[in-house]
Amino acid sequence: MTRAEIARLARCVVRRPRWQLVLAVLLSAWTLAWVLGQLADTPLTPLGVLAWTGIPLDAASVWVQERASVLAWLATLGGLSWAATTEQGQLPALAGWLAVLIAGEAAGYEHAVQRAMLSMVVFLIILAVVSLAGRRAFVVDKIAVMPGDVMRAGITAAVLTAVVPLIAPGLALTRLVRPYVTKPPRPLRRVETPLLRETG
Repeated sequence: MTRAEIARLARCVVRRPRWQLVLAVLLSAWTLAWVLGQLADTPLTPLGVLAWTGIPLDAASVWVQERASVLAWLATLGGLSWAATTEQGQLPALAGWLAVLIAGEAAGYEHAVQRAMLSMVVFLIILAVVSLAGRRAFVVDKIAVMPGDVMRAGITAAVLTAVVPLIAPGLALTRLVRPYVTKPPRPLRRVETPLLRETG
């Protein structure tokens, strides 16, 4: 996959229904704050990031901690959800990050993120191994798993998932810089007009 294709995928992240874009921005800001919060002396939890809202979240945090062994498995489901992300279906990336946030509250940042990434990678490796049997198949009357398609879909899912935390700052920066950027003129579309037959 070329750099231009990766840039195209990064741009297609904002091409989604408006309600989904609003959800993506909120989840992006929450996720990015949680990731950056790991640099603090006392690393922040996902619910700790939301403490500034004034909403009493202590009860929710205790509830999650009591069920840590079960909720930690959400990181695995989050990784599988990441693997299901496509250009036309980007909602699984958001669902995967939400699952990782919940698992991170229960088991910690490192455990949740590593477990999600591991489950995604293992799933893609399994598909890659399965695809070796179908690499010579002719896709005419049956479904086949092809190595090239597995690699392309895996890279697409990874890129679309990785840029989720960057959606909010990316849109904010784009909105800030847009008035100061000069765009080149768009090429005019050629209009095909039928030739008029001379009369007289």
